[in-house]
Amino acid sequence: MTELISVTNDTVEKHGFFCKMSARKTSAWKRKRAWLADRFSEGLQLRLLGDGERGFVEFIPAKYAWRGIDNADDLVAIHCLWVVGKSKGKGHAKRLLDEVEAWAKDNGYRGVTTLTRTGNWLIDKKILAGRGYTSVDQADPDFDLMLNSFEDNPAPRIVGHFDEKAASCGSGLTVFHSAQCPYLEDAVCNAKDAADEAGLPFQAIELTTAEELRKKAPNPYVVFSIVHDGREIASHYLLKKQIMPMLALS
Repeated sequence: MTELISVTNDTVEKHGFFCKMSARKTSAWKRKRAWLADRFSEGLQLRLLGDGERGFVEFIPAKYAWRGIDNADDLVAIHCLWVVGKSKGKGHAKRLLDEVEAWAKDNGYRGVTTLTRTGNWLIDKKILAGRGYTSVDQADPDFDLMLNSFEDNPAPRIVGHFDEKAASCGSGLTVFHSAQCPYLEDAVCNAKDAADEAGLPFQAIELTTAEELRKKAPNPYVVFSIVHDGREIASHYLLKKQIMPMLALS
């Protein structure tokens, strides 16, 4: 069985956190490292596949989750589950999910929840099929909150009011971002370049606490959003060439 490496605040310098592994001198890596230092004290767990395999899972008590969910204090929330390259198709996603669920049970939580979306930086809910996960809430355009409940209790929900949050940004291009995903620093630069080319006012708003994310971000993913003239046009990493046509249409 493939080894799972438990990354802690004391070992993250040695093992990294999977993403940006070859870019430890960049500000994005350093910001994620600092973010992890704060989250470990809240119970965040990080497991990497060992034995030369490539994948990881990041999860946390849902009370502290950096996702737009509430009514989830007795749950564990998965932020990210990623298996890539040669490691796909070997059952590693199942192994990582087994680890999350076992940790949740061992630590007295009543289930595991995760936000899913097809093809866009979140777990595809097909991965959860057959494991007891059910859909408990949805948000446009295709976010789905899934739950594996170990006992019969009220389900978590998505926070909502996303249109109002986007509208509050006003005119121009606004990007919400956080250090939870180290790729999002590049995504902010891409959006600024698009705004400059289109001649639009630009603002980047860094969200620095889970509570702030839930109150302000205009989507359930909460750690990234691009808003144009008060309407969200994207909630995941895009290149400038992908953003430009969206500005013309919105």
